[in-house]
Amino acid sequence: MKARMGAGFTLLEMVVALAVFGLLLGGLSQTVRFGLMAWRQDAGMSDRKTDLEAVDRSLRTIIENLDPGEETGLPAISGSADTLTGVTRSRLPGSDPTAVPVEAGLAVSRGRLVLRWRRYHHGQALGPAAPPNETELVGGVARIRFEYWQRSGVWASAWHEPELPGLIRIRVTLAGSAAPRWPDLVVAPLLSRP
Repeated sequence: MKARMGAGFTLLEMVVALAVFGLLLGGLSQTVRFGLMAWRQDAGMSDRKTDLEAVDRSLRTIIENLDPGEETGLPAISGSADTLTGVTRSRLPGSDPTAVPVEAGLAVSRGRLVLRWRRYHHGQALGPAAPPNETELVGGVARIRFEYWQRSGVWASAWHEPELPGLIRIRVTLAGSAAPRWPDLVVAPLLSRP
């Protein structure tokens, strides 16, 4: 009697095929896992980038619309290395879309970059001024630094002059060791004026 050859796979061939299939499946699952992790991180960084771009636009608008002041001898803005206050034009939440004069201040408070604001009135208040509203622009901020361009061609860390500085540089440092570096923002006051 003759034995039948080629009727199927041997046990050894099946084991080798399963081992190769297992290695391919393991590699594929690691690749998919890595891709999903990268996608989640990219989505998180993209959301953070969108937040920072919105804050960047808000800061530019505040600085570009600073009021040069009406009374001679009084500072148009009050600026230190870590705070900036002055009168600017802005749209108020819940009001019409036209910009109105507001007293605005920028500072870091409890790890947040905040805008403190209240509507500006040209006249002298009869009673105590209303407390300012506080709006968080972005969280996770370690510090903010303002610098003011003087006519002499140097950056100053404070500003209390009657006229506005030529430029204002804002450097925001985000908290955390893996936080992205926020590029310096350099804006010219009165840029929005004709």
